[in-house]
Amino acid sequence: MTEAAAPVGELTALGTPLRPFRFGAAGEGNKQEGGARKFVQTAQQAEEYGYDTFFVPDHLGDQIGPIAALGALTQATDKIRLGTSVLANGLRHPVVLAKDLATIDVLSKGRLEVGVGAGWIKEEFDNAGIPFERPGIRLEKLDESLTILDTLLRGQECNFEGKHYQVRGIKGTPRPRQGPRPPLCSGGGGPKMLALAAKHADIVSIVPQTTQNGKGLLSGITLEKTIEKVNIVKEAAGDRFADIELNWAITAIVITDDREKTAEMALNAIARGLHPDLEVDVELTVEQILSSPYVAIGTFEEIAEQIKRVRELTSMSYVGIFPTQMDAFAPVIPLLRED
Repeated sequence: MTEAAAPVGELTALGTPLRPFRFGAAGEGNKQEGGARKFVQTAQQAEEYGYDTFFVPDHLGDQIGPIAALGALTQATDKIRLGTSVLANGLRHPVVLAKDLATIDVLSKGRLEVGVGAGWIKEEFDNAGIPFERPGIRLEKLDESLTILDTLLRGQECNFEGKHYQVRGIKGTPRPRQGPRPPLCSGGGGPKMLALAAKHADIVSIVPQTTQNGKGLLSGITLEKTIEKVNIVKEAAGDRFADIELNWAITAIVITDDREKTAEMALNAIARGLHPDLEVDVELTVEQILSSPYVAIGTFEEIAEQIKRVRELTSMSYVGIFPTQMDAFAPVIPLLRED
């Protein structure tokens, strides 16, 4: 069993044991964050703040390359775990990726978490001249890739004859430090992607659904929709659900003494179209905004209580924080550490 699969404590509303919270920061090394030179300092700051993991996303725009960046962090950090959130499967062959990831796990002395997804930004693939297949094909390829990675990251020999990948007699080297292998993470917002993640992953990310243009659906951020997605994972995982750690990322953090007024202002801004990354497909109430797992509004103590309630109702315990909000959330971490 990996480090990520160790349930403890009382039961959640879904009938599984409460897990201790874990917290993941992230960095892209883009211009907004100070560029590649500042990237290492950001990861070191996350370690000082007490974040458990530092993630690097995978895009072809203004950001650093995740594999090379994690290689640098193996030497620049000491304790914080290192992850990808998440690698686009269509950009790399799983055999080549497995070798890079195993190397990172060895160099980091067993601190790697492997996040892999189907890829979702069509424009990036198109601009790079890389085929962006229809969703069903991307899911098939991800299914096969995760199967191959599972074998190679155990240091075993892989013989695999799939529809999209064929691997004949390749052994996973170097042997990763973690056993039986580094944790696998995948996830999404749609039922097919969540079911696939439940089949393979140790860590499943619960993500609001997006439109074909990559905008987040406002309806997807509610607590009710989140519970629906968790139940999809639970049904698909069956007996192994208790061994799965559930992750989500808070997209907005506002520190304030007036939660209700701030939520009203947020709803007004959404109604005026001031959040271009959101597709407004429903009208939400103040209560729905304040109970959303993806929005944290209030004092540090109020945010901590909100996150505890989210864990109680959903079983989600692995909290991700966007790069620009790492500093704002840091004071909440000690309030959520179990004794």
